[in-house]
Amino acid sequence: MKKLGSAFVSLLLIAGLFAVLPKPAAAQSDVDPPGRVARLNFIEGSVSYQVSGDTDWVQADPNRPLTTGDNLWADQNSRGEVHIGSTAIRLSAETGISFLNLDDRTAQIQLAQGTIEVHLRNLTPGDAWEIDTPNLAFTLTRTGEYRISTDPNSNTTSILVREGEGSVTGGGESWDLASGQQYTFSGTDQLAYDAQAAPGFDDFETWCQSRDQTENNSPSARYVSRDVDGYYDLDQNGSWQSDSDYGEVWVPNGVAVGWAPYHMGHWVWVAPWGWTWVDAEPWGWAPFHYGRWAYVSGGYWGWVPGPLVVRPVYAPALVGFVGGGGFSLSVAIGGGFTGVAWFPLGPRDVFVPAYHTSERYVQNVNLTNSRIVNVTQVTNVYNTVIVNRNVTVNNVHYTYENNTRAITAVSKETFVNARPVQASAVHISDEQIKSVRVVESAPMAPTRASYVSATARVTTAKPSVPLAQRPVVARLTPATPVNRRVPRYTNDSKPFVEQPNRTNQTTAAPNHTNETNTQGNQNNGFRPFTSPNQNQSVNGQDNRPPAQNEVRPAVRYSAPVKAKDENYDVHPPLNQKPPAPKPEEKPKPQPKPEKPHEDKPHSRG
Repeated sequence: MKKLGSAFVSLLLIAGLFAVLPKPAAAQSDVDPPGRVARLNFIEGSVSYQVSGDTDWVQADPNRPLTTGDNLWADQNSRGEVHIGSTAIRLSAETGISFLNLDDRTAQIQLAQGTIEVHLRNLTPGDAWEIDTPNLAFTLTRTGEYRISTDPNSNTTSILVREGEGSVTGGGESWDLASGQQYTFSGTDQLAYDAQAAPGFDDFETWCQSRDQTENNSPSARYVSRDVDGYYDLDQNGSWQSDSDYGEVWVPNGVAVGWAPYHMGHWVWVAPWGWTWVDAEPWGWAPFHYGRWAYVSGGYWGWVPGPLVVRPVYAPALVGFVGGGGFSLSVAIGGGFTGVAWFPLGPRDVFVPAYHTSERYVQNVNLTNSRIVNVTQVTNVYNTVIVNRNVTVNNVHYTYENNTRAITAVSKETFVNARPVQASAVHISDEQIKSVRVVESAPMAPTRASYVSATARVTTAKPSVPLAQRPVVARLTPATPVNRRVPRYTNDSKPFVEQPNRTNQTTAAPNHTNETNTQGNQNNGFRPFTSPNQNQSVNGQDNRPPAQNEVRPAVRYSAPVKAKDENYDVHPPLNQKPPAPKPEEKPKPQPKPEKPHEDKPHSRG
């Protein structure tokens, strides 16, 4: 670690999420960012991704969150596994997918080419799971296991329903699909189909079953919700210990002396959350986006998961920042050194996001991630910080704000350029942290280097035809902007500033007009890169007058549903079950008559 050359300028330790006070949150939850993201949790061979708005494919980072507008590719002789909460999506070789829409209620994925296996473990009423291919849209209507393959060159899609049920929409018609069958649909304007009994398991599906078994048998599932992806990564990388203050705590193995949470990794900018921590450890997903960290009585750091509930809310980083001036605040650290410093939030600390949210969201992100914080504490902090915008050293305190073992500091350049933190972290002494005051400085806006790791390498492992140019039939309206070659969608990427709608707000249906595909036409969203924060504040200050003593009606809190294995599709691998009696020959699925006002799929006319 680098030593500080001169005295630490006096700072005020505030949760950086409070540093630039967000706009007063609207009561409607449709302003909230999604409470879930996707994560590439397993890589075999060469897997790459293309973040929304970029043109480069880079080697995939398994701990970088993926969301609406991002693309993923598994190359030749390669495999990958993605989780959205408890649901696993496994990619076979030469397979490309795009996230057309990912929020609290909708997971809409384009399968541009190749084969995926989806194990949908939990389906909450009102949720939509849709897989869109070049010639059909497949809606999963029950929990179960599904294998979907598509060949865009022959306009053929095959769907194997091992367990569950679904429906297909395409060619102006729709079909219901039952379990134990394999269905093949070909064509575009009109679909021809064939149904056969499910075949035996091949190598790819056998691998998928072994991955399921790893999750099924995870001891950590006793302490962590199955909707918190990465719980199974904890088993081989640490141990569970009982603490008198916090209950069951997970302690990582093999960390260096002096290690602290949020020290091994880097920061990236992911809209709409903003600055997001990407940990470098193989187990570094769940403990940095859920729960809290505690420096326990034995003199070591332990991760304290939240309560066992269905769908805990994802957070970009559960930290507090040192100083003022924005979520990615700037602080002077002697000798002209400008940097950023932060510390992990403890189990009793209330997290208030810098990004725009409702009061309900603030309640949920805290109470699904802490066993100790209660709704009264959250409401009090919310009213103090968001409503009355009254943040002083007397009003807000955090467990580790003055603990040098907890604080990590780096230069501004390291922070905004997504460089590894450990290599450039500076040391902060007890003396340097004693006297504190607010530091006035402009917020750190992201640059083009802020979206992927500085160590990420551009790769040639990418689809031969860009996924953006593959047509896709969609029953739901995608959230990601599309290149509208009437009347089919394509998933064109666009510059960083024009990112997809990633709130839980319903997007309007597109206007199908004869828009061109020319890059640079504003109809396609191509505009020069500018800071997404340029209209939010000046010199790190919110310019609107504070709403002193504003009276707002209380938001009634609804306790989250407790998670049990009965809530999830957890069972022995299907390929290890005794073979079921051969089903009677069933007639092929017949098209369902369309309802008079049913939305028609977007397909070639």
